[in-house]
This record gives sequence, structure tokens and C-alpha cells, in this order.
Amino acid sequence: MVVVNINGVDVDLDALNYIVKVPYNGTGEAGGDPITENLNIWYETGDIAWMITATALVLLMIPGVGFFYSGLARRKSALSLIWLSVMAAAVTSFQWFFWGYSLTFSHTAGPYLGDLSNFGFRNVLAQPSVGSSRIPDLLFAVYQGMFSSITVALATGAVAERGRMLPCVIFMFIWATVIYDPIACWTWNPSGWSNRMGGLDFAGGTPVHIASGTAALAYSMMLGKRRGHGTHELNYRPHNVTHIIIGTVFMWVGWFGFNAGSALSANMRAILAAVVTNLSACVGGMTWCVLDYRLERKWSAVGFCSGVIAGLVAITPGSGYVPVWAAVPYGVLGAAFANYATKLKFLLGVDDALDIFAVHAVGGLVGNICTAFFASRAIAHLDNVQVINGGWLDQNWIQLGYQLADSVAGGTYSFVGTTLILFIINLIPGLRLRANEDAEILGIDDAEIGEFAYDYVELTREVLNDDVEGETRSRYSEDTATPLDPREKNSIPLVDTRIYAGQSSHQSPHAR
Repeated sequence: MVVVNINGVDVDLDALNYIVKVPYNGTGEAGGDPITENLNIWYETGDIAWMITATALVLLMIPGVGFFYSGLARRKSALSLIWLSVMAAAVTSFQWFFWGYSLTFSHTAGPYLGDLSNFGFRNVLAQPSVGSSRIPDLLFAVYQGMFSSITVALATGAVAERGRMLPCVIFMFIWATVIYDPIACWTWNPSGWSNRMGGLDFAGGTPVHIASGTAALAYSMMLGKRRGHGTHELNYRPHNVTHIIIGTVFMWVGWFGFNAGSALSANMRAILAAVVTNLSACVGGMTWCVLDYRLERKWSAVGFCSGVIAGLVAITPGSGYVPVWAAVPYGVLGAAFANYATKLKFLLGVDDALDIFAVHAVGGLVGNICTAFFASRAIAHLDNVQVINGGWLDQNWIQLGYQLADSVAGGTYSFVGTTLILFIINLIPGLRLRANEDAEILGIDDAEIGEFAYDYVELTREVLNDDVEGETRSRYSEDTATPLDPREKNSIPLVDTRIYAGQSSHQSPHAR
């Protein structure tokens, strides 16, 4: 029994089921032998509980990305984007276990990359993590694994409506290894060059957002433009705004674990990160909505959701460094710059279907730069651990140079590296990146997955095909000896069914 006197009252800590925290004195790379030692006594139960919760919240963001992307795309390729997001979680989580964590956060890492001392989570258990001595290696590993997964999910949205699934899945594993792990290592590992230089990135401005945004731009360039791009055949309107809102809500909620969890402890710094995250999201949503209203005189729900995401992206690198009021300029600038950056794809001649580069790469860059201005020594030390020189608020003028160096290095490395990876994959027989025109007309859902986001897609075809023998069949799920016109399925033209509800007949039959 452990009894302590608190304000004159004797309290039995065992009765309160309270584990007394003691200084770490474990042995071996794993932290000790669980058969003979209690490996829990070095960590606060509140910190453990919060970080497990934060891990689950970041996981929630991944299907949120899928729904957001799915709603922005056309109906016939909606399911493929949800599939890619959840598959990214699976593939990247395995890659993280296999060697990703070791390459990023091994205790003996170099300035650019870790080693394989923790290959297959070897000896990843109770030793204090490189991120914080307040949580063990294993908890830090699973939490950071979600960061890797969400980053890959963000980047692979670039395949929207014209990319094949298998090459993209292989790309996920390679990209996480060659691109994400080195950038995350140099940013967050204490041995990383950017970390040692003094770069400030609390939750992923460069490793997550700039890296995924520039990778998406490279992927879009390598795939080429969608069929009908620049003509009336390609309808740019999102097919399901409800999906966009649902995805936004999932990400908004999950971002609390993303940013506040990056404090790696249940403390005042985590609270502040949660507050500025929510405030920046709100301001970003309103800003984008007003900017769109200025041009269209409509209060766009899609615009509001885009602004929320831009505000969340912008505040990410500074969420644990800046005072609460700074969330307002983060939200305004993040949403405004991302909004105008959506026009860049037209100047570059790139079909970035979901504006991933504009929202994530540009938003991440804005966030990194704002952190140079608004970072505060006092805010960073709210966890009673980290000591920084601050930003311009603390007259640390060189911080802007550090932030720009980190941003440019990460963005350039991701863009060039992604281009090379995709170029090599596309040369391998059977791994052609782009779906053929026939598949693109049918939709990636039918051509690559054989299932649909909405059963009425196939139901409509069955009704139209009622006079044809046999069941309606996917031309991709069963061979046929009868040559089919690429604009038909089972001898039935792929007509947009909205024309039967009185839609104008001059619209392209392939608009959806």
C-alpha cells in the first residue's frame, strides 16, 4: 500500500488505482522484461489514454479523405477514391511496421534517414520514444503510423477518374519508403537536419501536406488530363456534396488528434493546439465561402468545406507553437492563398482533379511561413519540456529562412522523387499508370473494382437493358466474344440517366 499526505489527508494511491510515475530506469532496447518488471510505471496513464485516443482520431481522418475526394469526383468513379483511401491505410500501416518506422524514428538515425534497427518493430516496446520521453516507443510508433497513412491517402487522390488501382497500390508502398520516411525523419527525428537546424513543424506542414500536395501534382502530370478535359464533355461539378460534408466533418474531428496529439502528452500544449486547430478551421471555412460568393453570389457548401480543410492544413505546422489569436491569420491566409492557387492548374496545364496541390501544398507552405512569424517561446514551453527561440514575435528573424529551407527541400524532394517513381512504375509491364479510354468512359468503379458507390447505377442499366438476354454484366468482370463499342456496356449506350428526368439533351451523355 502506498499512502501519501495530500493537503493534510492521507490518501491510499493503490485504492485510487493510481500508478506512480518514476524516472525511467529500464534495461535493454525494449525497455525491460515484462515478465519480471512492471513496464507501466514510467508513464502517466493519462498520457497513454490521450495518445491512444489521438491515434484513433487520426485514423478517422483517412475515410474522411475518401469521402471528401469521392464527393468531388464524378459518380462513376466515386467508389474507387474511397477504396484508395482505406487501402492506403492498410498498405502504409504494413509498410510502417515492416521498415517505415525504423527508417524514420530509429534511435540511431542519421540527418536524412534512419536505419533498420527497428525492422519489423523489433525492440519497439517500452523504451521512451524519440519523440517524447513521456510515451513509450510502441505508442509513438502506432500514432506516427497514422500520419504516414493519411499522407499517402492524400497523395493518391491524384489518380481520380483515370488512374489504375494496382500501380497506385504499389506506388503507396514505394512512396512511403522513399519520400515520406526521409522527410519525416529530417523534420521530427532529433537527429534530422531540419530539426537540428531549428525548423519548426509541429504536426506535418512539410512531411504531410507539402509532400502529399507536390506528389499529387506530379502524379497528375504523369497521368495526363482526363478524357474530355477542357471541353463540355467533362462536368466539373461535384457529384455528391453530402459526401464532401461528411468527409470534412470526419477530418475536422480527426484533426484534433492530429494536432493536439502531436503534443505527445495530455498537457496544456495539447489543449492550445486543439483550440487553434478549431479556430483556424472555422475562419478558413468562412474566408473561402466569402471569396466564392464574391464571384458567384452563392453560399457554396463545397467552398466552405474546402476552406475548412485549408484552414486546418495551414495551422498544422504551427498548432503547438502559436498563441490562440494567431489562428485567425492562419485561417484567413491559408484559405485565401489556397483558393487562388486552384487557378494554378490552368496556368500549368495540369489536370489536378481534386485541387490537392492548391489546398495541401500551398496551404502547408502558408502554414510554415506563418509559423516563422507567430511562433512563441512561451507557447512551445507549455509542455514544460520544449525550448525554442521562437519566431518574429520573439525577434528571431532567422526563423523565416529555416521555414523556407525546410518547405522548399521537402516540396522539391517529393515532386522530383514522385516523378521518378511513377516513371519507373509505368515502364513495368502490367503496371501502366493510366486506365485506357474504354475504362475511363465506363468509370473506374466498373473497370477496376466491379462495384459501385450507389446500386442505382447498375439498377438503371438493368432497367434500360431489360430486353437483352441474361443479367446485366460488367464487361470487365466477364470475357465476351462479341466486340463492344467502347461507349456501350452490354450493347446499351452509357447515357446519363438525368436526361430521362427532363435534363437538357445537349449535355454530353458521358458527363457523369
